[in-house]
Amino acid sequence: MYKIWFLLFFITFGLSKDFTVASYNVENLFDLKYDGTEYKEFRPSAKGWNRYKLNKKLQNISKVINNLDATIIALQEIESQKAFELLKKRVPKYKYGIFKKNKKASIGLAFLSKYPIVDTKLIQIDKFDKYARPLLVATFNIQNHTFKIINNHWRSKRARENERVKYAFALQQYLYDLNRYDDYILVGDFNSNYDEFKTFKYDKKLNNTYNLTGINDILRTSIDGHYILKDDIIQNKSDSIHYNLWFELPKDKRFSYKFGHDKETPDNIILPHSLFDNQNISYVDHSFRVFAPRYLYLHGKINRWNNSSGYSDHLPIIAKFSTQKQTYQIKQPRLKISNITKIHQLYSSENLSYPIKIDDAVVIYKYKNNAIIKQKNDRAIYLFGCANSLKLGYSYSLDIDKTDRYNQLLEVLDISNIDIKRKWTNYKRLYINAKSIKKLDLPYINEIVTNLNGIYKRKYLYFDNKKIRLYFPKNFRHFKNGTKLLIKTGHITIFKGKIQISIHKKDDLEVIR
Repeated sequence: MYKIWFLLFFITFGLSKDFTVASYNVENLFDLKYDGTEYKEFRPSAKGWNRYKLNKKLQNISKVINNLDATIIALQEIESQKAFELLKKRVPKYKYGIFKKNKKASIGLAFLSKYPIVDTKLIQIDKFDKYARPLLVATFNIQNHTFKIINNHWRSKRARENERVKYAFALQQYLYDLNRYDDYILVGDFNSNYDEFKTFKYDKKLNNTYNLTGINDILRTSIDGHYILKDDIIQNKSDSIHYNLWFELPKDKRFSYKFGHDKETPDNIILPHSLFDNQNISYVDHSFRVFAPRYLYLHGKINRWNNSSGYSDHLPIIAKFSTQKQTYQIKQPRLKISNITKIHQLYSSENLSYPIKIDDAVVIYKYKNNAIIKQKNDRAIYLFGCANSLKLGYSYSLDIDKTDRYNQLLEVLDISNIDIKRKWTNYKRLYINAKSIKKLDLPYINEIVTNLNGIYKRKYLYFDNKKIRLYFPKNFRHFKNGTKLLIKTGHITIFKGKIQISIHKKDDLEVIR
């Protein structure tokens, strides 16, 4: 009887296999042969790109790959087959590998794998565009489970969005030709954030596609302004929508790259419905993570390659998959109207269904047609261009009909069904007293801070051995360096990933004589 039970257990569980898939932009791994396609700083020379620097780069990147220890890893920004072979020698646990690029391109794509690569294919983007890098498709077979991984490296944001849309169209066309039940994983450097459609539309230099993005609209990781979340991808059996694994992490942990103070997500792992249908292979719930040991990320900075030291300007990302059936916990279902009564829920939800009913929200600040409302013992939110009928110091119940993020700042753009409740004579008690907080950080966005005094110098207010940027509207009074200021009502905002205080009117501050 024991032998029979053991045999059944082995058949059921012993043949299942977990494996990991990672993506890593290694930031310009070039060899020492001059081909004429090199970037200027990587042309071989005694004082430029030389053997010492190459060996150091290989040593550091191979350390990351070995420590990451993924089953399959997709690599971007490798110059040549020679450079790839040099790297592969330093990671012997990977018996299989493939490198491809267009002949005139400076860099290409690669895979390292502990399992055989069954087949490969290049998806060409634009044969007339010398900057267009092809996509690399690799087919794998793990214990008779076949799947594809498509390695991407889209055009950088030196180019406008129409260039990345080309990649998305080429990729989506390839996916349309697959069987709807085929398992595939989209990985790589898309040079697009998971929330690209919410951030790039305000950038006139990038947005030449009438708000259409490659990653969100063409690959359909969002539809009609709503993200595809896990419950959507599980319940909707459409073969044309995709789920971006960045939603597996809290918002403040979503980054693999930093530009100044901005946390960005150019590297993505994107999945179709077939990776959640418990057929063939499946995504292992909540396994997605950013690989960021202290030698790669410390004190808020990525330890990127710097001439002769460092690693890469990107952090690797990794996720686990299995040939065994999985169960999924819906982490972020779309909130229903009846569930939203507190302002803080507007910040925590990825998707909102309108109208949203808010009760007993106090107008704690107002200027022109803008206002800040706050619920007692809850958060504040900014009403932009829609607060004309609201009075300072009164509380209301109202419907929020539209929200948006402008440079990461959550704003309400439209309200209706406004019902006045009562007058608050002590509404200023809902301000944040600067003396009671140690650090002005993300949880304080859209709050009004008061009783903050310091010295003004070059657009910053210096106080208590700290500093914070002050933003003034156009034609606002300029202050001399060294001026002592008291912030009476400062709007805590965020711009390019950095917390600042916006001063909207003259009464917001006072010069201390």
